[in-house]
Amino acid sequence: MQETTPAEQRKRARLVIPSRSDLLLGNFTELIGGPMGSRSAPGIVSPGFFTVERVLILLTVLAALAGILIKNYCRSNGWETPGQFYATCYSDFPELFRNRGLGGGTFPFITQGSFFEYPVLMGFIAGATALLVPGGGPGAPRVLAYFDVNATLIAAVWIVTVLATARMTRRRPWDAAMVALAPGIVLAGTINWDMWAVGLLAVGMYFFARNKLVLAGICIGLGTATKLYPLLILGAILLLALRTGRLRAILVTAGAAAAAWLAVNLPVAALNPDGWKYFYQFTEERPAGYSSPWFAYNLVAGRTGWAPLQADTINALALNLFLLACVLIAVLALTAPRRPRLAQLAFLIVAAFILTNKVYSPQFVLWLIPLLALARPKWRDFLIWQAIEGLHWAAVWMYLGQVTSGGSSQHNIDMPYYVLAVVFHMLAIAYLMVRVAWDAWEPQYDVIRRHGMDDPHGGPFDRAADRLRLDPVRPSASLLPWRKAPADA
Repeated sequence: MQETTPAEQRKRARLVIPSRSDLLLGNFTELIGGPMGSRSAPGIVSPGFFTVERVLILLTVLAALAGILIKNYCRSNGWETPGQFYATCYSDFPELFRNRGLGGGTFPFITQGSFFEYPVLMGFIAGATALLVPGGGPGAPRVLAYFDVNATLIAAVWIVTVLATARMTRRRPWDAAMVALAPGIVLAGTINWDMWAVGLLAVGMYFFARNKLVLAGICIGLGTATKLYPLLILGAILLLALRTGRLRAILVTAGAAAAAWLAVNLPVAALNPDGWKYFYQFTEERPAGYSSPWFAYNLVAGRTGWAPLQADTINALALNLFLLACVLIAVLALTAPRRPRLAQLAFLIVAAFILTNKVYSPQFVLWLIPLLALARPKWRDFLIWQAIEGLHWAAVWMYLGQVTSGGSSQHNIDMPYYVLAVVFHMLAIAYLMVRVAWDAWEPQYDVIRRHGMDDPHGGPFDRAADRLRLDPVRPSASLLPWRKAPADA
């Protein structure tokens, strides 16, 4: 092991080790000698070649390879219905390459007369990766090459996301192992380009944690141009800016985000207004999408004879319920005895959006994984949630195999079982929201703050004093006796 000088040791922070801080992982280590000893000094003494970040990269590469192996049936036999559903290897990449003209040279938003049901930057990614595939036409070899190109780039974005997550909490880099090994990313990472938005948001949050607000805003704006959900983090920043009185944080970050989004969208809107508007029109007019609560209700309504919900009704209900959830999150943010952390509020807002949205595609699970690793890095809850999401992931493909092809009955599941999988997925996310909200309301149970940190992801809000708090009855946390929560809380 390499020796370190006293000066180097002082510069390094002692790391929080999961085998000592997480009861579940500590129990798993009994087979290999138990948790790391209390007299060890991780982060102070050099680990040699196998630094935390290098180990995380290796874990991510192994997980990415596992994700490719899961798609091996389709890579060998082609992405055809119903086989791609029953083999659980469906991906939008081959579907869009063949049916949106990408294999024939169409570049989304640039080629006049083309329509693409995703935001602008995602269309650019889809078109640019198609240019990397040699040859011409949408034949099977080019479809496979297109999938492999995108899967490789997504693995690279996954690594960037893991490193950004690890560096946000300097004393807890191992929390990023949740992102590196997440079953949800292994299963759903190559369904669509959502990982690009996840990576841009993670990098944006990293810059925000380092008080680089302009860079943070640019990444958030680019993420929003890829998938709309990164915009929601600005709501969390706004709430913390109100509570601390540091309004510059939201003004600079939101301004940079708006500038980046406009820089991508304005030229497209000017050159191809019909193509640019198509995504927003499609989103507004589409009926309830698979695995949303509204779709589940309509399935049950069709079986029981109830009146189904139409697109206009679903739009209104989804928007109103999401706004109600945001109001409740704002009340939590402004009344909690100690200012909630940025990651806690971001997780709650994004999770509320997922639960109320008119569609829940299987890859949406990617949105929450890095946020949960920052908001509540507890492996027990994380693994239970991922197991339930895995069941839902399998159920949706079996259901799609039935409704799209009427395939062999031994491979199908009846509608009630699919609806039950949707309900379980929603209950799991709601449970995580309750636990994160409880950590914010009773900060002594927050595993991040247990180690003397305030808000390592909060940038200008870290260790900031309150300027606005709406609960004059309950004293602030600074006046409460601080007690250590149980290790398995």
